[in-house]
Amino acid sequence: MKAIRIHTTGGPDVLRVDDVPMPEPGPGQARVKLTASGVNFIDIYFREGQYPAQLPLTLGQEGAGVVDAVAPDVTDIAVGAQVAYTSIPGAYAEYAVVPAARLVPVPNGIDLRQALALMLQGMTAHYLSHSTYPLQPGDTALVHAAAGGVGGLLVQLAKLRGARVIGTVSTEAKAQIAHAAGADEVIIYTQEDFAARTKALTNGRGVDVVYDSVGQTTFDQSLNSLRPRGYLVLFGQSSGPVPPFNIQTLNAKGSLFLTRPTLVHYIATTEELRQRSGDLFALLGQGKLRVNIGATFPLDQAAAAQEALTGRQTTGKVLLLP
Repeated sequence: MKAIRIHTTGGPDVLRVDDVPMPEPGPGQARVKLTASGVNFIDIYFREGQYPAQLPLTLGQEGAGVVDAVAPDVTDIAVGAQVAYTSIPGAYAEYAVVPAARLVPVPNGIDLRQALALMLQGMTAHYLSHSTYPLQPGDTALVHAAAGGVGGLLVQLAKLRGARVIGTVSTEAKAQIAHAAGADEVIIYTQEDFAARTKALTNGRGVDVVYDSVGQTTFDQSLNSLRPRGYLVLFGQSSGPVPPFNIQTLNAKGSLFLTRPTLVHYIATTEELRQRSGDLFALLGQGKLRVNIGATFPLDQAAAAQEALTGRQTTGKVLLLP
């Protein structure tokens, strides 16, 4: 089968299309013939070497498709089932072997591509809004990259929980996308200071929570956007990692909270994984949640897909199609 692997870390040019043996499911595993694979910033972190890994490495952390083989001890997932998964390496390929306990059954009527868009990005938006800082009616949230894959879903989920949402984006076109997702106000950060504008929009108080996937370039001003005892939820670093800083700053700026969560700890059990995904599939099926597939690329154009993502040329979900 074909797989996109790296043999050394570096830029997009290190991605190679390799012929590799067809994987066989071991105990507790199922093999999935992939319909689509997700492209995410975590793939780029691995490619660049920000996250260490044994090489050669097949990139990709999430996929969706049809089960075509299972180990004899697997009883809850059958051949022919439509499934999706996330946080399992090796999805930039035509087939993937996945622990059956990490597969999410996709209900009839839910498109596999849309289901995949709700895996890493959808469940990230879910845990951020429901668990890390559980939004309540009347809360105000600042969402960075509000037209992006996670951002657009996070805006929608925050509104469903009764929050007021202020989004930040880089262009007028993306501002329209964020408004369409439900953002109450949208700040074009390339045109004005988002922290000052956020304080003005909250009558000087600041927001209850900032959901920040950007990292280095937004971190300081995200802190400045918070109310006293507000929460900065730093869940990504698309602009680079945040450098070390003096935690006494949290005291000086109003006894602030800072957390750096990641999805794997919020889907640690099969029960929690399937509960989060089930909530999202239900909202999608009821028409309360919209999924935006921003761009699709053939598997052998993985480098172009990653460049589109890092170049902020896309909105919504970016997929590879084996």
